[in-house]
Amino acid sequence: MKKIKAYLNQFWFLKFLVNRYALVLLFFVVWMVFLDNYSYLEHRVLDKEINLLEENIQYYKKEIKEDSIRIKKLKNSDQVEKYARENYYMKRENEDIYLIEFEDEKKAITEEKTK
Repeated sequence: MKKIKAYLNQFWFLKFLVNRYALVLLFFVVWMVFLDNYSYLEHRVLDKEINLLEENIQYYKKEIKEDSIRIKKLKNSDQVEKYARENYYMKRENEDIYLIEFEDEKKAITEEKTK
């Protein structure tokens, strides 16, 4: 018993750990940080997921806005014709379309396909 008291006097933090209130507090903190269903570690994971989802929301709102602008433009028949000619290489009667490809573009396309 004297050895225990000597250790308690020598090391101040042992006095603190022997106190039952300190033990309960330590147990509670360990429980809340590591073991509980709503632990701090679980909250960190959920917060990261929330931030990722909020970034996705912002991205999709921007895409929706851009798409709605495109839809408004495509309600005009001239814009529909322009879109079809540029993207699907459609043409009018008695009209020829020439596609000009540069070698640098061909190399870039073939490199992308091989990746």
